[in-house]
Amino acid sequence: MPEAEEDKPALSEIERQVIDIFVDGVRVLGLPGSVGEIYGLLYVSRGAQSLDDLVGRLGISKGSASQGLRLLKSLGAVREIEMEGTRRTYFEAAVDLKRLVGGFIREQVRPHLESGQTKVGLLQESIGAEPDAEMRKFYDERVERLENWMRRGRMVLPVMQKFLGQ
Repeated sequence: MPEAEEDKPALSEIERQVIDIFVDGVRVLGLPGSVGEIYGLLYVSRGAQSLDDLVGRLGISKGSASQGLRLLKSLGAVREIEMEGTRRTYFEAAVDLKRLVGGFIREQVRPHLESGQTKVGLLQESIGAEPDAEMRKFYDERVERLENWMRRGRMVLPVMQKFLGQ
């Protein structure tokens, strides 16, 4: 039977250090620190944790924990575990690097590149309406560079996924 909320142990020094590594990592990616806390605790835990476990151990709100778990599930970074004898859902970290990178690319990077491509198309329309020929030429060059970056990004994603999955 799961521990009562008041019986949850405080984080150990090792747990705190592992969590800090993931908090730093998700911040670099522009994600909330609580996402790193949740994944870090799940990563360093020997057993699956419930939403209440995460809230109690990390001292975060239920809303923050729920939102973080939803994001982590969409990235393929955590999976739900059903436990007999309880109605609670438990979670564990997915630790396969290829799966994590693939999920991040699928859910975060690809949509950004696709939306950027749409925005670049709109930019090109706006540039055509620019009355100053010199500025139009400057903008055209910058937009061409953006398109090149995006094209390279789309080319490198599969290579990155394959490399990190090895």
